[in-house]
Amino acid sequence: MIQNLADLLVYELMGLNAETPLGSAVNFFFYDTLKIILLLFFISIIMGIVNAYFPIERLRNFLTTRRLYGFQYFFAALFGAITPFCSCSSIPLFIGFVKGGIPLGITFAYLITSPLVNEVAIAMFAGSFGLRVTVIYVASGILLGMIGGFVLGKMKLEPYLSDWIKQIQQQSSTATDTWEEQHTPFLKRLPAIVKGAWGIVRGVLLYIVIGIGIGAFMHEYVPEGFFEKYMSESNWLAVPLSVLLAVPMYANAAGIVPIIEVFVAKGIPLGTALAFMMAVVGLSLPEATLLKKVMTWRLIGIFFGTVALFIIISGYLFNLIL
Repeated sequence: MIQNLADLLVYELMGLNAETPLGSAVNFFFYDTLKIILLLFFISIIMGIVNAYFPIERLRNFLTTRRLYGFQYFFAALFGAITPFCSCSSIPLFIGFVKGGIPLGITFAYLITSPLVNEVAIAMFAGSFGLRVTVIYVASGILLGMIGGFVLGKMKLEPYLSDWIKQIQQQSSTATDTWEEQHTPFLKRLPAIVKGAWGIVRGVLLYIVIGIGIGAFMHEYVPEGFFEKYMSESNWLAVPLSVLLAVPMYANAAGIVPIIEVFVAKGIPLGTALAFMMAVVGLSLPEATLLKKVMTWRLIGIFFGTVALFIIISGYLFNLIL
């Protein structure tokens, strides 16, 4: 339905040609912008309902006081793997987790894994590269989320969340306490929950538009063959260069698999190509723009730097074993 609406706006009302880079880029922009706004709104409502009936202190205390032996990171990464979101589409749920008081390391485990692994990409990966490579990629994506979330969680990065998200956390906690004390029925809580959800959408709307605009441009206007010359087997810096070159890009895992297949067919090592894919889907510039509303630039830099380092290590390991 969203795609049909984007097609109507761009190709019918605006009269742009679907076969041109401009038409495709504008269509991409409208589709992803509408999709993320709707996702953010409805996920914020759902998380508001959860917070209203399950106060964040209980969940926070459970996750921080119980000895879960690392399984909290595994379940967060596994949940990320079964949600079919790209890096930008994952952020609404990430905001919901942070708003709900879930520890930051666990939310990062979800945010890292969600764009890397999904069922569509797995099916395409299996068809293109076989079962062995697919299993290794999926396992490494989940493991990357777990390790990345654990490491980032140990850094105690909560002070580097933005003032905006801290204020939302406080308001959510205060409202929940009041509702519990007064035994407020659901129908009387719902207007405040919806209003809060719309407030979150308004707060990040500009960042959504800027981020998706950057992604749409990069998606359609990067010259063909631009990356291959930097990712050859003879270049021992090919893996970190591929990660660096991938960050400005924006695509989901399913959309990038055919490109990776072309890279491998042209002689680019599979590990280098997979590192490029991980960086494209997991560390996009539009994602950083959206995260700016939730995090300070310092926290975004730490997050991107940590994940990029793990992706580079994974790329070299893939080249050794595949």
